[in-house]
Amino acid sequence: MFTKIFGKKKLKEDKLANIFVNSILQTTEECFSDIVGIIKESPEFVITPEIEDNGDSKFLLVVIAANLKEIPRHLEAHQDNRVINLIITKLSGVFNVEFDKLEGTLREYQSYLSRVNHPSNNNLYAMSKAVFFKYNLGQYQEEYFKNMNSPNPLFLKRLDEAMKLFLFNWAETKENHQLVQ
Repeated sequence: MFTKIFGKKKLKEDKLANIFVNSILQTTEECFSDIVGIIKESPEFVITPEIEDNGDSKFLLVVIAANLKEIPRHLEAHQDNRVINLIITKLSGVFNVEFDKLEGTLREYQSYLSRVNHPSNNNLYAMSKAVFFKYNLGQYQEEYFKNMNSPNPLFLKRLDEAMKLFLFNWAETKENHQLVQ
């Protein structure tokens, strides 16, 4: 409502990249143990999955890669590339890794997300399936799903609900802010 009256608040791309990086890192750090709890307590597993609360590096890469895939859907051409590069630059500093290496790893994860969720383009579902396969959760399921190497749909639905917390709200950001270089 206020944006209609006063206009959108200006937000620099660099500041947006900072907000994105900080919110993704904070959310992942604070909530990964909740995801582990959901996985371990899921009745679809006949054996409790062996997943550690501190094993969040694969999870973090899944979350970052999925969120970066969302950017072109919400930002204009060229602006999306600038914001993605700013984000990767900031993450490179946080993780003390070269830009090219991190960019390559994130592209591999994005490709992985596309493969495990083909033919769907829904990043939320891709995130859940990627978590399932990256943490080898198929081995803990009942024989039917274990033999198919496919996640139980009931488990995926539960995980999808939790994974919503890890998607950055690009639509709201774009709606409330005018992005400037």
